Amino acid sequence: MTVTLSDIERAAAALRGQIVETSCVVSLTLSEIAGAEIWLKLENEQYTASFKDRGALVRMLDLDPEQRRRGVIAVSAGNHAQGVAHHARRLAVPATIVMPAGTPLVKIRNTELLGARVLLEGTGLSEAENFALELAEREGLTFVHPYDDPRIIAGQGTVALEMLSARPDLDVLVVPIGGGGLIAGVATAAKAIRPEIEIVGVEAALYPSMLCAIRGIETHRGGPTIAEGIAVKRPGKLTRPIVERLVSHIALVSEAQIERAVQLLIEIEKTVVEGAGAAPLAAVLAEPERFAGRRVGLIVSGGNIDSRLLASVLMRGLAREGRLVRLRVEISDQPGSLATVTQRIAELGGNVLEVHHQRWFYDVPIKMAEVDFVLETRDISHMRKLVDALNAAGMPARLLSRTALEDQG
Repeated sequence: MTVTLSDIERAAAALRGQIVETSCVVSLTLSEIAGAEIWLKLENEQYTASFKDRGALVRMLDLDPEQRRRGVIAVSAGNHAQGVAHHARRLAVPATIVMPAGTPLVKIRNTELLGARVLLEGTGLSEAENFALELAEREGLTFVHPYDDPRIIAGQGTVALEMLSARPDLDVLVVPIGGGGLIAGVATAAKAIRPEIEIVGVEAALYPSMLCAIRGIETHRGGPTIAEGIAVKRPGKLTRPIVERLVSHIALVSEAQIERAVQLLIEIEKTVVEGAGAAPLAAVLAEPERFAGRRVGLIVSGGNIDSRLLASVLMRGLAREGRLVRLRVEISDQPGSLATVTQRIAELGGNVLEVHHQRWFYDVPIKMAEVDFVLETRDISHMRKLVDALNAAGMPARLLSRTALEDQG
């Protein structure tokens, strides 16, 4: 079954007034960094902070009265769960969400707060899906697939209609790929409206499932990723041929590249973005020559990132840029030595955040001590000047942490 522009336009009419028509804004600073004109479609502005609101609502509006009475069931560890739960509650449709047993408690709680019955089953999404399909059969529930459904694809494709209405002259759209529902819908709409537009997909390097499927390659990658929303091991059967036909390139981005993109979107655009939502920016920064001088639309697909993970991303970003460093200084083990070092650090403009002494181990001379500092500095240049100045003053100092630029030589 194919999805057409007419299907997506009907989906847009059904959604009108029931979801947020999210902002599509230019980022002058990101444009300068990327060497391209960067436009951001902020789907993190949706009620559940994800584009998933669109497809979930389109699918449930298509239920007949008996299906609404019996209810729906979905499998998800995140955004799809919340989209289904939110709109099911709005439409007075009973909703059951099956999540893997290891799903973070905050995601379980958020889904329950939206009124859904949450069941934990299996160690991963595949086992959870098998359980959900069996339960759907037993209880007569309608299964709402996260991506492999023409109505879901049509709903997600409405993102492209809004983007090209706001900015008809975009040269390329960069879209995250999980199961493929978003990029399949976006590519279908965008290429029908503007055939010359280029569609670029982005996958986490740990989960290159769509790229491998298209190339006929087996993939055994996986593991923990900051981009959980696109950590899909099997792409959709409906979405794959659409992607193969309409998407010109699929970029793979590393965990470090996604982290940096999350950090930049917060610091520059003041918008909270999850890993999957930051993946398009990561792709543009990873392959600048592909996008140089072009008008580039990035779909910021969602903003549901765990608070602790976000804090870690921001602090690691400071370390990566040399604004947060670990420094070891060798001092004489006598009164006043530590005060002398900290005074010198302050005179050089460094801010001491943590101090740790080390006296007892055999590799430290008995009349000496090693002091480890965690310092806040302005940038890598400032950090290097501070280290050089300490050494010049007879306070042997060396870095215990490395920065992105240090690793690049």
